[in-house]
Amino acid sequence: MTDYITGKLFVALNILVLKRIDAGCFQILENMPSWLNNFCARKVRPGMKILIPEEQFPFIENFLFDAEAFWENNLENQQKKPLKSGLWTDYDLRGQEYHFEASAVCLDDEKILLVEWLEEDYEEKRNLIQKARENSLTYEHLLKENQKKDVLIHCIIHDIAGQLSGINCCFALLELENLTPKGKERLQIGRKQSIKQEILIREILDAFSTEVKSLENFQVEPFSAPDVLISAQEVIQFLTPSFALGKVELKLADDVDTAQNWKVIGDKSRLDRVLSNLTENALRYSPAESTVTIGLKQDGDYILVSVEDTGEGVAPELQNNLFEKFSQGKGKSGKAGLGLYFCRITIQRWGGTIGYSSRPEGGSRFWFRLPKPGSIDG
Repeated sequence: MTDYITGKLFVALNILVLKRIDAGCFQILENMPSWLNNFCARKVRPGMKILIPEEQFPFIENFLFDAEAFWENNLENQQKKPLKSGLWTDYDLRGQEYHFEASAVCLDDEKILLVEWLEEDYEEKRNLIQKARENSLTYEHLLKENQKKDVLIHCIIHDIAGQLSGINCCFALLELENLTPKGKERLQIGRKQSIKQEILIREILDAFSTEVKSLENFQVEPFSAPDVLISAQEVIQFLTPSFALGKVELKLADDVDTAQNWKVIGDKSRLDRVLSNLTENALRYSPAESTVTIGLKQDGDYILVSVEDTGEGVAPELQNNLFEKFSQGKGKSGKAGLGLYFCRITIQRWGGTIGYSSRPEGGSRFWFRLPKPGSIDG
């Protein structure tokens, strides 16, 4: 009675039970499921011996290699879990699609192969997997949108901070001029307002310095490629007041040939920001009466840009993490530690490289290489 109920149960669950007789030879046990004959060229019945894969069921040929090893190794250990094939799809003699999963088990001294037709279970699992994928894509989309907003916030605040720094330097230089009492009063008012803005910017940077992701919407457009020489000249002009206040000279290297083509793959506003970051960083670590030099060199299909100073250089223990988030030199507060990280993700997004090296004569040399238009596929 128990065997009869068990057989009916397997049929109800759409499970075919096969007993291994010899390698590739199996016997169909009682109460076989109705779908079995849909795959057989000849009619089969319970108790019949069939050959796999010579006669029937080529869809489990590969699984049988693993099943044979499983049976041989586990006859003495009846407690081990069944070996499962995983899901696969096959077609019957009429071309109808079926979804199966096979299991190899050991029962006493018997080697048993179970073949289950998944039917509705497969559709349910597939729908769950599809929904999971859709939810994952939605999450990734939202994550990317938030990351883009973070990038935008950082870029806006960084640009505002750069402009404000220039204004403060101009205020400081104006204090050295022969102003009227009224002019001095207005200058002090301007400086106080500027200090308030600096405090606000630092607070915003602290609040939003969680992530800066690479510039995913950037498209390589060679026809609008920026000229790095023009960017270097504009950065020098913009930062000259700040350097003058620190008694540091900022200049373009003497060997730069201004007649050559200095266009690179990139976006001008972001290229200006990279150059400004590296140059402002050099100013922060440069002693008075020193010089910061921006150099440009043709390098095959690339252009090499360098910013060199004559300061103390970067300590060896800090060099490996210079371009990571929130990394900054010791004893230099007031920054969020995102400047060099922004430089790295920007240059790398454009197909370039960026790095640091100590100058033999003392000081630091930050450099980056960018491809020329047409040197890489857009």
